[in-house]
Amino acid sequence: MPRSNRPRRPRDRAEQNRTEDARDERDLARSLFGGPRTETRRGREFVVQSVSASSAVKQYTCPGCSLTVSPGTSHLVVWRADGLFGEQDDLASRRHWHTHCWRIS
Repeated sequence: MPRSNRPRRPRDRAEQNRTEDARDERDLARSLFGGPRTETRRGREFVVQSVSASSAVKQYTCPGCSLTVSPGTSHLVVWRADGLFGEQDDLASRRHWHTHCWRIS
């Protein structure tokens, strides 16, 4: 019996559904675990993003307490949202804070 050359649309749709499901999961994770948000402190705007414990792989010094933010510790990355020298300069000056230290600053 000869092979059929008809299109296999259900397979393509299944692939498309998997891609959409993965995108939905990323959006859900971002909303649950924190995407970048803007906060105002001391009259300035800052962008604050959470870093999960599994994503924290380097050691940093917290500017709030001058202690180490160890690898495997969830923390926050903070940078100015309204800097004078542009977004690239603001991103270059981002700092890693303990969550508690940022809350009390």
